Amino acid sequence: MEPNVFDKFDEIDLKKTMENSYIDYAMSVIASRALPDVRDGLKPVQRRVLFSMIELNNTPDKPHRKCARIVGDTMGKYHPHGDSSIYGALVNMAQSWSMRYPLVDGHGNFGSVDGDGAAAMRYTEARLSKIAMEMLSDIGKDTVNFTPNFDETEKEPSVLPSRFPNLLVNGTTGIAVGMTTNIPPHNLREVISAVDRIIDNRIADKETVLDDILKIVKGPDFPTGAMILGSRGIKEAYKTGRGKVKVRGISSIEQMPNGKSRIIISELPYLVNKARLIEKIAELVKDKKIDGITDLRDESNREGMRIVIELRKDVNSNVILNRLYKHTQLQDTFGIIMLALVDNQPKILNLQQMLELYIKHQEDVISRRTAYDLKKAEERAHILEGLLKALDHIDEIIKIIRSSQNIAEAKEKLIERFEFSQIQAQAICEMRLRSLTGLERNRLENEYDELKIKIKLYKEILSDNKKLLGVIKEEINIIAGNFGDDRKTVFGQDDEFSDEDLIPVEDTVIAMTKLGYIKRMSPDNFKSQNRGGKGIKAMQTIEEDFIEDIIMTNTHKDINFFTNLGKVYRLKAYRIPEAGRTARGNSIVNLLKLDPGESVTAIIPNEENDRFKYFIMATRKGMVKKTHISEYENVRANGLTAIALNEDDELIEVKAANGDDHVVLVTKNAKCIVFHETEIRITGRKTLGVRGIRLSGDDVVIGMQMKTQGETLLVVSEYGMGKRTSLGEFRGTHRGNKGLACYKLTEKSGCLVGAKLVDDDREIFIITNEGILIRIEVSKISNIGRVTSGVKLMNIDRESGIKVAGIAKVRETNRDDEDEETGAAQNKE
Repeated sequence: MEPNVFDKFDEIDLKKTMENSYIDYAMSVIASRALPDVRDGLKPVQRRVLFSMIELNNTPDKPHRKCARIVGDTMGKYHPHGDSSIYGALVNMAQSWSMRYPLVDGHGNFGSVDGDGAAAMRYTEARLSKIAMEMLSDIGKDTVNFTPNFDETEKEPSVLPSRFPNLLVNGTTGIAVGMTTNIPPHNLREVISAVDRIIDNRIADKETVLDDILKIVKGPDFPTGAMILGSRGIKEAYKTGRGKVKVRGISSIEQMPNGKSRIIISELPYLVNKARLIEKIAELVKDKKIDGITDLRDESNREGMRIVIELRKDVNSNVILNRLYKHTQLQDTFGIIMLALVDNQPKILNLQQMLELYIKHQEDVISRRTAYDLKKAEERAHILEGLLKALDHIDEIIKIIRSSQNIAEAKEKLIERFEFSQIQAQAICEMRLRSLTGLERNRLENEYDELKIKIKLYKEILSDNKKLLGVIKEEINIIAGNFGDDRKTVFGQDDEFSDEDLIPVEDTVIAMTKLGYIKRMSPDNFKSQNRGGKGIKAMQTIEEDFIEDIIMTNTHKDINFFTNLGKVYRLKAYRIPEAGRTARGNSIVNLLKLDPGESVTAIIPNEENDRFKYFIMATRKGMVKKTHISEYENVRANGLTAIALNEDDELIEVKAANGDDHVVLVTKNAKCIVFHETEIRITGRKTLGVRGIRLSGDDVVIGMQMKTQGETLLVVSEYGMGKRTSLGEFRGTHRGNKGLACYKLTEKSGCLVGAKLVDDDREIFIITNEGILIRIEVSKISNIGRVTSGVKLMNIDRESGIKVAGIAKVRETNRDDEDEETGAAQNKE
């Protein structure tokens, strides 16, 4: 029995097959579907639609034709894909809000700016627009290459002559595989003026620089108008091929007779759906994200766009408008990616490169057209030479023709007698009797003289590139004169209201926990109590967490956040979410762009007064640094380097200083050094600083305090031992020394883990690595000498591996203590 042919199979490598197939697919999408050619700015489907229309003689001077016919011809001859993609491209080229200069003149329902779709193609009609004829101008004069269509039964152009820079003028958008293009539309006059500048410089043998072009092409010119804010994104896009442009709708505020005001929106950013924008505004009002809008309606008609937003009497119109800019597409960002196919390869191009590639295309088009015209002119001149010669010997020629048996014989005799060419002999034989009149002879002579002038001109153009460029300039300026118009998009300063304008200036309390939870509270939450009261609970923390920093500032002040990696971040106080007194708050990682392993080690309000002049920093390896606060004025969103760190070092403390305080450093191995801050020379941001204390062995710094923060030095060891020592026992010395002993380390006490300068009326937290927390009054901790071990502050089970993790001053306080706790928060903590 013969084996079944279906039982046979070939083994293939699936990985290689998938790779090859996907690469083929990707290249097809890139080169033959999604990206425009830099020469005519068209994708293949657009080019095929326009060529089908010119083949159908569907020109502006003829009646509109059914779109179904256009789509059918395009699909059957050139684009063997779905009719929806072809009709979609046709509709897009007819929409005045999508294309700056539509290439199709549509008749019927072609959709709307609300996002409504076009009617079915059996209902709509179309023809080429007048400016589209410039895209196809001279296509019959061998100006572009033609390639076989999908079944090799027709020929289609690989690119259109495109007598104006369509890629920039109408822009385009497309998503390929692994790349995308988004080129905005531009003003025809501006782009052609830029082409003129490049051509003029070439004719004058001068080099064109991009800055010359940027003075002419101001920026995109969207068909929907609107306003471009600022110029930085435009210049970046024109110089690099990528950039972001902020676009804002045109709006105005009108006063109503009843004392209310209303916002009128008359223009929207490019590609923004009006209906969806109105829905979004209504949604914001419903969710109470925007309060004060009483009515919202669309009064748009054929005369123009008009969205009316009525407001309550008691609201600020500008504030509402600013919130609309922030939360809706009334202000949008257009991301420019100037990607196009150059020699069938995708490339990111700047503005000058695009224009120069367009000029190169026009040089080719005009050269080929001129060569074609020269050939036709020479052929016609050759015939005219024969006709004029024949008129000089007309009697003899008539006699030869009458005596010939047929045309072939007559042609042979004429060639033999007068040395005519085959073409001339054919033309003479076809000559009509009316050519024998004197008037007709004059017409032939005039035509011949004109042809000789044209032939001379054509040859000059082909032999002189500067003359060729002159022709391009002359013809392109005619197009600018016929179709150019004023800009629709205007320019404005990027001076929008910030959120700060919406937030009242008022005092606020910022609280942050050891584990990085932060919140903003009203000072009214802290009711006044008599000294000695129990205080109130300021934050609901998780079991192993506690409040480590609390500061008083106002909502418009900046808060500096210093991290262990030596960076500083900045946040306006009002950007910290407000929460109730007992709420935990938000994790700081949701507010700052911290790197993995990065944690906040100090928070300091950026006061505007001259109370503090410097930041003093300390690292775990004993380095200290003093820098002017002014060095940290411009902090970026992703942070700013505050201090340069060695590879194994980290920032542990930052304090604000005014130039006349003392620095106190305490180490793990119970060394303490006190020196005047003038010992630290002032350095810039990106510096290591200077040595604060000389460390021995595995010793590290565990804390830095400023002398004004308290009268006694409190130290706590890892096994719960601790004590206080009067700061007067530590004589002042110079930085860089080993310091004095501040504690007697024993096996029972372990190393030091925390050090704070405190006063008698304070309380402290002690927290273990297992999250156990104890609160102790400072006055109950022994105040004893320097080289002593202190007393037990917390019972620690050493066998279980529990150790003290750190200490912090209690931030829950009475109102009477508020000046100490908040007004001097930068140094009192």
